Amino acid sequence: MKYMLLIYSRESAWTEEESMACREASSAVCHELAAKGQFRSASPLHPVATARTVRVRNGKRLITDGPFAETTEQLGGYFIIDVPDLDAAIAVASRLPPAAKGTVEIRPLFHLEGLPPERLAQRDSVAAAAETQYMFLCYDDEEAWNRAGPEALRAAMQEAVELTLELDRQGKFLSASPLHPVATATSVQVRNGKKHLIDGPFAETREVLGGYYLILARDDQEAIGIAARHSGARVGAVEVRRVVEMPGLASLGQATE
Repeated sequence: MKYMLLIYSRESAWTEEESMACREASSAVCHELAAKGQFRSASPLHPVATARTVRVRNGKRLITDGPFAETTEQLGGYFIIDVPDLDAAIAVASRLPPAAKGTVEIRPLFHLEGLPPERLAQRDSVAAAAETQYMFLCYDDEEAWNRAGPEALRAAMQEAVELTLELDRQGKFLSASPLHPVATATSVQVRNGKKHLIDGPFAETREVLGGYYLILARDDQEAIGIAARHSGARVGAVEVRRVVEMPGLASLGQATE
């Protein structure tokens, strides 16, 4: 089962030395997972001050500086792993250094037919190209989709698939997936060496994370333009974040692509 681990903490809680130690320890966990065939992808994200949030209402793009949600603890990075079950995902999350300072939210990935194959290993091969890796965090109002009905949701998901196929033809697609409903989320914290589990997401907001895209774009403006074409931007919001490249991590997932 594939899971996305979302890393939340206060950016000010980390010194530069602590951040470097966190990345080294997290990288070691990634290598261990890769040896078991359980690693897919992982990266920190650039600070939330660099985020842009994209909405489309009545055909007009609405772009705001900053993240989707103004919270004390912000999303600082992600891991995508493939482990047998939720207990295994919780075991991984509790080993990650951010669990001791913030929260690791676990969300199962939803298999969507028609998505192109992942191109995560492409990150290393394009390192010298004039392309930047971006993550789209797609926030949905689950109640609004429930009111719209299953046909509207299926149409929106098919539109999203078609966008990924277009990006794949352009060599800009890396990975994408919807997430299972927020009711399936589990949040993990470690305090004084003790693991604490919380049913539900890290943040209680009306619009919740419903899926992600990893893409390549020339610059922020191109990435924002692509985000505005996502069907979810018309109902919810798409937060655009640049990804911090971690040399060597991309190749860890090649064997399972």
